[in-house]
Amino acid sequence: MQDHSIVFSIFLIFSGAALLATIALYLRQAMLIAYLVLGVLLGPWGLKLVTDPALIQDIAEIGIIFLLFLLGLNLSPQKLLHLLRETTMVTLFCTLAFSSAAGLLAWAFGYSLPDILLIGIACSFSSTIVGLKLLPTTVLHHKHTGEVIISVLLLQDLIAIVTMLVLQGIGKEGLPLLEIALLFVSLPAVCAVAWFGQKWVLLPLFRKFDRIQEYVFLLSIGWCLGIAQLSATLGLSYEIGAFIAGITIATSPLAVFIAESLKPLRDFFLVMFFFGLGANFDISAAPDVLLPAVILGVGLLLFKPLVFRYALVGQAESNKLAWETGIRLGQLSEFSLLIVFVAVSHQLISDQAATLIQIATIISFIFSAWYIVLKFPTPIALNDKLRRD
Repeated sequence: MQDHSIVFSIFLIFSGAALLATIALYLRQAMLIAYLVLGVLLGPWGLKLVTDPALIQDIAEIGIIFLLFLLGLNLSPQKLLHLLRETTMVTLFCTLAFSSAAGLLAWAFGYSLPDILLIGIACSFSSTIVGLKLLPTTVLHHKHTGEVIISVLLLQDLIAIVTMLVLQGIGKEGLPLLEIALLFVSLPAVCAVAWFGQKWVLLPLFRKFDRIQEYVFLLSIGWCLGIAQLSATLGLSYEIGAFIAGITIATSPLAVFIAESLKPLRDFFLVMFFFGLGANFDISAAPDVLLPAVILGVGLLLFKPLVFRYALVGQAESNKLAWETGIRLGQLSEFSLLIVFVAVSHQLISDQAATLIQIATIISFIFSAWYIVLKFPTPIALNDKLRRD
């Protein structure tokens, strides 16, 4: 089928999303599942009505940027440093445990050593989008559970970025030692530019024109995307830059207004992100790896909460907090898919192993979102006792 315009593609995506989300809510499922299913149905491996999911994913990355920007708006720099100190050992221990468990499963199914290593690495992270999208604002802002989840996800994202740099270097026949060294220089540089920029430019403009809400909205978006672009230019990621941009204005009196005004924009792009994820799913390759993918995805959903509980209780956290954190972080990550993309582009992983990770990630997204919505407070829970904004 011929390519359609981006306008027609957006029409199909949001009309279809509205229909399937309605069905999902009646069936007591998370709406994220509806967006994934819609991508499979309309994408190039389904009805071929949307044939350029890569373009959709490029646009959808803006949703992730806004998600991290809003996250930063709710964390002061002092609180962030305190949280990172508390959860560094937990994150490193859990990442190693998950990677080892996934690697052992891959070995049991007969994959080659490079595939085993990459499957283990890709399965060691949790989804920032699923974790934060299903976290109520009350928990995100005021509860220690939300703070622990945020700090773990941030450290995992940094590990994932370093991993992708290493893979890119191996693909170029050499370890990117210079690139990794520059990474540790770039992060303080971005923080410095953001800090001085908000102090001498952004906050004075907010104070002068704070009564013009349209201008505050526009300036906030420009600030978020500007620091995100600076971060990407210096070798980090758009998401880290957006998070730093949010933190620098977290202490501003306008932070609450900015957060509320950007939520609809964030949700618009996140719908497209999950659609693009489903659209890139190759149905024809699924039967060959379906059994190991189900075992891997479901196995990690059961294994991750146990490891998080052990690690967090060992850090004097409560048993309830440890279980909830583990379950909310039990799925694989969007970084799992990005690592696969980098590995495939440099021919570091087999097509079968790449498909295995993709299917396991989607399975973990679906079952994780369903269980969290069923058992824990979320903004989209159908049970009034669990619905929290």
